[in-house]
Amino acid sequence: MAVELTEEFQTAINNAFTDGCPIIWTSAGANGQPSLAFFGTTQAYSSHEIAIWMRTTNRGFLQRIEENPQVAMMYRNAPARLTFQVHGEARRVDDPAVKKHVYEHAAEAERKADPDRLGTAVIVEVVRVIQRGQVIMARDGDTGTAE
Repeated sequence: MAVELTEEFQTAINNAFTDGCPIIWTSAGANGQPSLAFFGTTQAYSSHEIAIWMRTTNRGFLQRIEENPQVAMMYRNAPARLTFQVHGEARRVDDPAVKKHVYEHAAEAERKADPDRLGTAVIVEVVRVIQRGQVIMARDGDTGTAE
């Protein structure tokens, strides 16, 4: 069974950029070295998937997820007292319909950075959600921890 992100979490993710609460993503390639990045295009794609529009298609995050699809993101909105992590498995998606959806649902300021839509989509299947140091949602069979 897939994780079902709550409406509160989906709304928080979808509004993160405009709320001034940028989402931080981490990924690590085959060498194991983690890398952190802010992605203002992060959005809930479904109740169990998160999407990102990647403007640059030949380096960085996309290269790392080809080598190691395990990623994590951190959301924090201090005034709302809402913080959570999402761990998942990322994949590049070049399907035109998916790319169109992800691009069109990104914040306007982010779309302006790629007006010719030269980027591509990443879809992250949510494996677990962690809040206050506890796993609050996990995919069936997930043996991960909040560590």
